[in-house]
Amino acid sequence: MNTENSSRTIEALKIKAIKKECDLDVNGNEKVQKPVMTKNTFNVVDFLDDDEFKVEWGKDSSSFAKLTNNPVRRLIEQMRIEPNPALQMIALSIGDPVILSDLGKPDTVKSAIIKCIEDKKFDGYTPSYGTESARKAVAEYYSRPSKQVVYKPSDILLTNGCSQALDLCITCLANPGDNILIPRPGFSIYKTLAGTLGINVKYYDHVEQNNWEIDVKGMESQIDERTVSIIVNNPSNPCGSVCSKKNLQNIIKLAEKYQLPIIADEVYGEMVFPGNEFHFMSELTQTVPILSCNALSKRFMLPGWRFGWIAIHDPQGHIKNVRLGFNDLTTRILGPNSLVQGALPEILSTTPQSYYDDVMKLLAENADIVFENLNKLPGIKPIKPSGAMYLMVRIDMHHFPQFRNDMEFSQALIKEKSVFCLPASVFEMPNYIRIVITMKKEKILEACDRIIEFVNKHFKE
Repeated sequence: MNTENSSRTIEALKIKAIKKECDLDVNGNEKVQKPVMTKNTFNVVDFLDDDEFKVEWGKDSSSFAKLTNNPVRRLIEQMRIEPNPALQMIALSIGDPVILSDLGKPDTVKSAIIKCIEDKKFDGYTPSYGTESARKAVAEYYSRPSKQVVYKPSDILLTNGCSQALDLCITCLANPGDNILIPRPGFSIYKTLAGTLGINVKYYDHVEQNNWEIDVKGMESQIDERTVSIIVNNPSNPCGSVCSKKNLQNIIKLAEKYQLPIIADEVYGEMVFPGNEFHFMSELTQTVPILSCNALSKRFMLPGWRFGWIAIHDPQGHIKNVRLGFNDLTTRILGPNSLVQGALPEILSTTPQSYYDDVMKLLAENADIVFENLNKLPGIKPIKPSGAMYLMVRIDMHHFPQFRNDMEFSQALIKEKSVFCLPASVFEMPNYIRIVITMKKEKILEACDRIIEFVNKHFKE
């Protein structure tokens, strides 16, 4: 037995010895007598043989951990379908813009981060909510004075990716038993983050027949006395849709009517295809608080850097107490990567517009390739996207009777053609699949050819 374990055993034995010196008072309660400790008070061998003090391992995970479920990650990590060994796997499932892609980070990012690596100023801890210079850079980057949106550094909180930004917003606004409104179809992380905290979610719908516009009347029907916030994801994952200005204004009117702050997941903000227009929600209101969540992951093609932020737009001060809560919550993590914070001012101020334009041009071309190839097939219907990096495909399951649902359809596509498209049931939208459009053109074309063969093989009139 090592010294540490011996010490723990002896301490436990002392407790046991003390307990044995107790007797009862006149009321039947234990009366503790001052124990007399001698060398014969306890025996280590006797203790080790005493079943009362045996300790078993087999620790279980916490209820918090058990409540945590990210259906997208779980599906991908637990998928046991073997692909066709004769075909290289083409994964159109995860929204990582740099995997097998022609897309890459701008040169400005490389030079900025190298400078910070060589400069020892950025090796230490930072304030939990971010450095002043990095927050100022974000504030200046997203301020639009002509639209009455001016951020100060104090309006910005830096986070470990957009997911943590969303987590902080949900955690700070809602208590267990409250509910938040989330989109359907929608990014599964909203439900994951809320469910872990005992916060309920209620769904509002994106309507396919209306270019995935949000059903505002349906949204209102979900509001009750325990609703604390509305999450709006624009442009949308998984739809690839971009909300019209009118649609967003109607949501803001609803939020004002019920005094609900909006969590705006705008991580795909400004990532729209030619002919489409994006509006930050903060541009459209001076009364409703908007918590805009964003990151370097998508527009700057840096998902692995895990760097994001919350921009608080609250001209009337309706959620001033929430700001205090944000500051407290950030101390649980103690801030994002210090090197990226150091590089952020240069990244945001020097990346040319041409970089963003080239990225969106490539994504729009890929979207057209997928849409045009799949739109001619029987039994499935691609919905042309307007932005982001995704395209949804509806499956008319009655034309594919050998598959019960989108999950089985997707599994068979992997097994036969080594193409992995995410079944949209993970986004609460059964009988659709989501296709990621960030891959190289040759891979996109090859994937389309395989899907065409698969659909033609299994389609039944």
